Amino acid sequence: MAEKNTYEFKTEVKQLLNLIVNSLYSNQEIFLRELVSNASDAIDKLNFKAQTDDSVLEGNDDFFIRIEGDKAGKKLVVSDNGIGMTREEIEENIGTIAKSGTSAFAEALEKSKKEGSLSSEFIGQFGVGFYSAFMVAKKVTLVTKSAGSDEAWKWESEGDGKYIIEKTEKEFRGTDVIVELKEPEDGENDYTDEYTLRRIIKKHSDFIRYPVVMKVESNEPIPEDQIIKDADGKPIGETTRRVIKDETLNSMKAIWTKNKSEVSDKEYEEFYRHISHNWDSPLDRIHMKFEGTTEYSILLFIPSKAPFDLFREDRKNGLNLYCKKVFIMDDCKELIPEYLGFVEGVVDAPDLNLNVSREILQQDRLVRNIRKNIVKKVLELLKNMDFEKYETFFKEFGPVLKAGVPMDPENKDKVADLLRYETTDSDGKLVSFSEYVENMKEDQKDIYYLTGENISSLKNSPYLEALREKGYEVLLMVDPVDEWVVQGLPEYSGKKLKSAEKGDLDLDNEGNEENEKQDKPEEKDYKFFFDFIKKELEDKIGTVKSSSRLRGSVSCLSSEDSGMSAYMEKILKASGQEMPVPKRILELNTEHEVVKNMKSLFEKDPGSQKLKDYITLIYDLAVIGEGGKIENPALFSRLVGELMLNSI
Repeated sequence: MAEKNTYEFKTEVKQLLNLIVNSLYSNQEIFLRELVSNASDAIDKLNFKAQTDDSVLEGNDDFFIRIEGDKAGKKLVVSDNGIGMTREEIEENIGTIAKSGTSAFAEALEKSKKEGSLSSEFIGQFGVGFYSAFMVAKKVTLVTKSAGSDEAWKWESEGDGKYIIEKTEKEFRGTDVIVELKEPEDGENDYTDEYTLRRIIKKHSDFIRYPVVMKVESNEPIPEDQIIKDADGKPIGETTRRVIKDETLNSMKAIWTKNKSEVSDKEYEEFYRHISHNWDSPLDRIHMKFEGTTEYSILLFIPSKAPFDLFREDRKNGLNLYCKKVFIMDDCKELIPEYLGFVEGVVDAPDLNLNVSREILQQDRLVRNIRKNIVKKVLELLKNMDFEKYETFFKEFGPVLKAGVPMDPENKDKVADLLRYETTDSDGKLVSFSEYVENMKEDQKDIYYLTGENISSLKNSPYLEALREKGYEVLLMVDPVDEWVVQGLPEYSGKKLKSAEKGDLDLDNEGNEENEKQDKPEEKDYKFFFDFIKKELEDKIGTVKSSSRLRGSVSCLSSEDSGMSAYMEKILKASGQEMPVPKRILELNTEHEVVKNMKSLFEKDPGSQKLKDYITLIYDLAVIGEGGKIENPALFSRLVGELMLNSI
């Protein structure tokens, strides 16, 4: 008896089916695009495997995708002779959806609804396209046989939360998806209709690189020697006959091999959508042929919207590698650095070995040359974008692009030219490093920046008080990657990058090294008081000093120039990478009446509990000022309450 088992869909799959069927009904025809795309991927995988083991072809390398509409049976079948699936692969790819990001799909769907930009065409980017068949199906059956296997398997579901898997018979490798169609309602497509199928394939799958074929009935002339004629040689009866032939529905254009003048904007856009599943329009593109000792073509697209999984470590990048229009591999990380991984497109290198492996790619001189030119061309394209277009790009991909500074020393200056930040003076607008330098005060020698979690807290930070008084603009950096940007970019245009919270900030003596080396008079006056505070807080701080950065605030915490910022410390803790951090410096505003009065109290009664309480308070205020959490909120609350009581 054949092995047959019934299973329950995982909870997330049930949720996904409900989302797709009930939310994406306005453009149901895209289910066919998804099934054809899956079929193309299956042939790609077989083609790639055959480069090193041609036995998997079983003597058949005539690849195709077949569409069959059955009006009488109300069925649509999409078949391919690709790699097929084993039972385990069915479970991994169809029975579960752990890799497909159901929650992310739901979040993006909800966001699109709120923004009024809901499009059914965005489901492909979430890897859940197969399930879109249930928008039109009352039952979906998948019959598949893996290349090199003797076993075939059937998967079947009515989209009701259950599915079956059982052994079956199938002569050749590949996969058939049988969609038993619901009754179409008024105005809905008939997915068995020849014209409808032609239109959908042309619209959504014209650039699929394998023939999408369908049996088509047509009239053709009867050969002259087969026509029955009378005595006068005139035809008797029909001169044409009805025939059924396979017809290829898609153009299979490898548009990257054409000249730019031969490709329309519409063709570029449709191709972009085909390869990327980002169903918005691309922001810009690069189409070039490189000729010389080696030849290759590139067609690259800059998306206009970031994908939902942009920051996932296991995210595939968008470059596909071809050799003479033969697919080699997708997710070709060797062709483009991670910080440009948002770029979608194809690279066709005719001189590349068809049997190339990822390990060989890393050492291949041609690949290194292609990568270098891709980086150059992408950075040039971004640099030359008009203001509004680049602003759109940077808001979507800025945090990823920033990683180019620490990751790509060779191009870090070019990447730095592309970075944009809000500043204390920009009123929400983004400013480049070059614009910042152009706006610097005459007596200002450094580029000042401050890192933190959000713009609002940075703008109100005590670290900015002295800089604001001097009229110096400060770059406000709120992306975690900015901490690595400033480490990889110690200077720009001959100006050092200086943190507003680290090292000495002696603005009164800026440019006067002799004065900077001299002790401030108050340091000597406050020495014993500072030593006392240091002893009281010895488990929390490294030293106490008079602050040159504070004006209105009482205290703040700082680090040495080479030390770690408070934001960096927080980032590492959040990622579970806690490291030994040197104790911070407690800076006190010796011009503030609170500090002066505390010093007087210390001189009168160094053992006073009130003095110790005040020391605790000024430390906690410094922690709060940098966005940190105080250790004892209850004590802090009590001390503040007592202070308020005494002052009212």
